Amino acid sequence: MTSGFTFAGGEHDRHSERRDLESLIPTLLADPTTRVLEVGGEHVGVVGTEDPTLRWRSPAESPRGEVIYLGTLDGLEHVAVMVDRVASPATALRLIAADLDPAQARMAVHAVGIAQWHRTHPRCARCGEPTDAAQGGHVRHCPVCGADHFPRSDPAVIMLITDEDDRALLGRRPTWPDGRFSTLAGFVEPGETLEDAVRRETHEETAVTVGDVWYASSQPWPFPSSLMLGFYGRALSTDITVDGTETADARWFTRDEVTEMTAAGALSLPGIVSISRWLIEGWHGGHVEGAWR
Repeated sequence: MTSGFTFAGGEHDRHSERRDLESLIPTLLADPTTRVLEVGGEHVGVVGTEDPTLRWRSPAESPRGEVIYLGTLDGLEHVAVMVDRVASPATALRLIAADLDPAQARMAVHAVGIAQWHRTHPRCARCGEPTDAAQGGHVRHCPVCGADHFPRSDPAVIMLITDEDDRALLGRRPTWPDGRFSTLAGFVEPGETLEDAVRRETHEETAVTVGDVWYASSQPWPFPSSLMLGFYGRALSTDITVDGTETADARWFTRDEVTEMTAAGALSLPGIVSISRWLIEGWHGGHVEGAWR
């Protein structure tokens, strides 16, 4: 089964070997063919409001700010400039990501992920002094103690668990409206394997015990800094007791129930921008790679 969710495929050439060139950013900003994307938090500049696309400007048209080198796409150099507030029209990336060309979506998520890291890590974790952006925006260097700090991605597992009758386990967060369900998910703890994180999170949230676990695919999720690692797993038990904190309700669903309840408006699933929806559709369509053992 191929990856069909947003941010999958469409990779641009990041040219990491160029990032330590001191002349990189000044050269790019002096080139009128360089494409510049404004980024502020999760927001990006767009063109249009009905069916928005990313707004790429020339360096002369763009505001000033710290610059992130993104790489090349279709023979053109691309960078992002970090601003406090993106000029209108602008929107949160997650709201338009599913409608973007895959290559554009991947470049935007690259920009937003790095920008979010810069915003939340302005000081040195070693000595506490302010740091400077370096290596095309992919490092923050401390001029006082010399430490280099790199962007972080927090690993999180997201999993669709099925039982021996091939029913899917879906849960609902306390803040979600009635009828909205999704796959379970949680962050990986230090010293923990991904497979064990799947088992632990499932048991903590629903009391369901999981045996075999299969990796499916991954998705960057820079809101602010996660890497979602998708799995399928086989349940060894089916009795459910929700924790009431992270999960307000959890149920086993058959394919027919998902089809009928979704059509009737009684069940709301995650949007297509998320790997969660992809995992559910893989199970629902019977296209999961590797037959259940």
